[in-house]
Amino acid sequence: MSEATQQRLAAQEYEQALASASTAQVSFEETLSSIQRVQRFLHLYPTIVPFLVLVLGVLLGALVNYSHFVTATNFSTVLTQVTIVGILAIGQTFVILTAGIDLSVGVTMVISSVVMGRLAVIDGLPLIVAFPAGLLTGVACGYLNGALVTRLKMPPFIVTLGTWSIIGALNTFYSQSETIRSYDLDNSAPFLQSMGVTFDVGGARIMLGTFLLIALSILSWYVLNRTPYGRHIYATGDDPEAARLAGINTERVLRSVYVLAGLIAAIAGWAIIGRVGAISPTAGDNANLDSITAVVIGGTSLFGGRGSIVGTLIGALIVGVFRSAVSLAGLDVLWQEFAIGVLIIIAVAFDQWIRRVSA
Repeated sequence: MSEATQQRLAAQEYEQALASASTAQVSFEETLSSIQRVQRFLHLYPTIVPFLVLVLGVLLGALVNYSHFVTATNFSTVLTQVTIVGILAIGQTFVILTAGIDLSVGVTMVISSVVMGRLAVIDGLPLIVAFPAGLLTGVACGYLNGALVTRLKMPPFIVTLGTWSIIGALNTFYSQSETIRSYDLDNSAPFLQSMGVTFDVGGARIMLGTFLLIALSILSWYVLNRTPYGRHIYATGDDPEAARLAGINTERVLRSVYVLAGLIAAIAGWAIIGRVGAISPTAGDNANLDSITAVVIGGTSLFGGRGSIVGTLIGALIVGVFRSAVSLAGLDVLWQEFAIGVLIIIAVAFDQWIRRVSA
């Protein structure tokens, strides 16, 4: 048999195999129920659910108090509220994509801001030293988390629960529980308040920190979706053993995501100085839990390997919109927490249901 004949037969066999696979796929699709089809669709496009929840939240707010909810002022308020949480949630997304969690991002943010402020205002060091020192503080906190998780093989929840307390105690000790006032910052380090500068956009007052959030989101989206490092993060979270066998240094990936979360938390520390107008050692007490809430409601799986930055931003907006709607309805603050708790449970239940599509 000639070589040309062999190649022709091989091509025919390949085409027949493709046709058989296509026929099997069509047959399989036809056997799926409507609910299973929806399940498969949501598995492919997990951001759809949080987007619909956000739309529902906006409609709810408009129905509750249209004249106050659908205004540029309320829009500004919601964006201001979600800016800090949104920045923290970006770093949290990297960690949760690897099936980890970081309970210490809130205190990391605070101690980073305190380091920046005390070095610049109290110690009188130039900003070119104080600002990077604050960022390096966040990196050091993240590296501590990553090292404990990878080298001691400790669960991320336990590790970051411990470092949450450790960093919090160090923050209280270093800050001496003293707030650095806006007046002192204006005189010594006005740059640290720069993220609080606002701009008029269509009648809404948008904080510069919100544009920082958008810039970080675009950069993070690019890293996760257009770089080998992003693919390694997803692979490590989806199946760490398979990722390791594929040649991915999973321990290095895990350490790096905690370091990255620490750096982003330090950047959030810079933003919160502008948001508050001062440096308080007690600012952002619940920020770590709020960041996890935004990530989970945004569709990122706590089991790792699935999620997106876009979903995280939508999750942060959901929290802000629902809080605003409940507040404008005249209900007590505790019902805001009630609503967010319900959303978290529903989000996790949806995630588990969607994950069963591959079973």
